[in-house]
Amino acid sequence: MGSIKIFADSTCDLPAEWIAQYDIGIVPLYVTFSEQTYKDGIDLTVPELYRKVDETGKLPKTAAPSPADFIEAFRPHIEEGRRILYISLSSELSSTYQNALIAADEFAEGMVTVFDSLNLSTGIGLQVMKAVNAAAEGKSVEEIVALLTAVRPQVETEFVIDSLDYLYKGGRCSGMQNIVGSLLKIRPVIKVENGKMTPAYKIRGSRDKALDQLLNNALSHLSEMDDDLIFVTHSLADEDAKVLKEALEAKTNARQVAVSNAGCVISSHCGAKTIGILYTKKLA
Repeated sequence: MGSIKIFADSTCDLPAEWIAQYDIGIVPLYVTFSEQTYKDGIDLTVPELYRKVDETGKLPKTAAPSPADFIEAFRPHIEEGRRILYISLSSELSSTYQNALIAADEFAEGMVTVFDSLNLSTGIGLQVMKAVNAAAEGKSVEEIVALLTAVRPQVETEFVIDSLDYLYKGGRCSGMQNIVGSLLKIRPVIKVENGKMTPAYKIRGSRDKALDQLLNNALSHLSEMDDDLIFVTHSLADEDAKVLKEALEAKTNARQVAVSNAGCVISSHCGAKTIGILYTKKLA
């Protein structure tokens, strides 16, 4: 057991076996349907989430962990004498970061460090794995934060959303846009820039065309890619993820191309069949 405990939240979308293998602490966000509240990744699965949306016709509400949740998660490790580095969901998207800061103030100064990933899904996960590896090399919390500060703006996060339906249910597009988009088979592409989800462009046509565009966009940065790790992250798009993984393995020099499943919080905002490619660019 190392002297540093790395924490993330459930939106990091890291594979469960990695979380166990690398002793990563996870604080879950919440998903609420009517009066029933679930912990993301613990009480509710993604297929169950989609069934509930189909039954109710409404999206759930999502909520950050409370300061008390963070205190409860952090305390046992601090009592063991370990320092904590928590890498949060973007502060531009959630109050998760702020609640973790409130919790950190309840412990002795320097015992809990909160780092804003300014990202989501495995855009966070990439930073978590950088931190895990640096901690294993004996780096201090301060050295890891310096590394993450350099890595953070180099993270590339791009998703293709398969249907406008969840954007419509979530109030992010109008009913007319949803109808026209469905008729014309328009799929929006979302990027994360400065911690915010930003519509990058739209792809019209088949899903295969959209996947090809997603892959080609990533490969256009081949010379800039960090050769360590690439994620293909998806919500119930296993076969497409496999195809993209194999293509990235064949066309990049990445040490590892990993497939991960988006959790309930991420899936509730984008819908089934959403898929993305996430990687970091090399540091200068």
